[in-house]
Amino acid sequence: MTWYVLLVLAVGAERLAELAVARRNTRWSLERGGIRYGQGHYPFMVALHTGLLAGCLLEAALADRPFLPWLGWPMLALVIAAQGLRWWCITALGPRWNTQVLVVPDLPLVTTGPYRYGWLRHPNYVAVAVEGVALPLTHTAWITALTFTLLNAALMVVRIRCENTALATASNAAT
Repeated sequence: MTWYVLLVLAVGAERLAELAVARRNTRWSLERGGIRYGQGHYPFMVALHTGLLAGCLLEAALADRPFLPWLGWPMLALVIAAQGLRWWCITALGPRWNTQVLVVPDLPLVTTGPYRYGWLRHPNYVAVAVEGVALPLTHTAWITALTFTLLNAALMVVRIRCENTALATASNAAT
């Protein structure tokens, strides 16, 4: 289980790196007149993502979940793929990427990277959903995977509505 603890800690370190990028990008957005939206759901999102990491470790240890190679290796591959997609999104959005909903008026929508194709408007949330299933299931923590998935689905309804409203408001202000 030591390698699993290291994996979860590595994902936690990745989250801290995201927060550092988000802080820098928040300053960039606010300096350009960025407007915050949906602050009410943000603490729940932080708690949910923190709970995912804690749940992975606690369930695997306390419930004595085994590593099943036929499940664990494919799930590990999905965790790695989710990280790749997440950082592709962060790179494509550049200083506009954030953990909060912040929109700088008068900027066009990003149409590069995973946003280029238009068939998936929120690819970062695909990465979050995949990781939320795959990270726990890497060590058969199925209760954590199920709990996170259900709570995240409810949160994504709120979050995506918030982002779509924010982007539409910014687009309308620009025209």
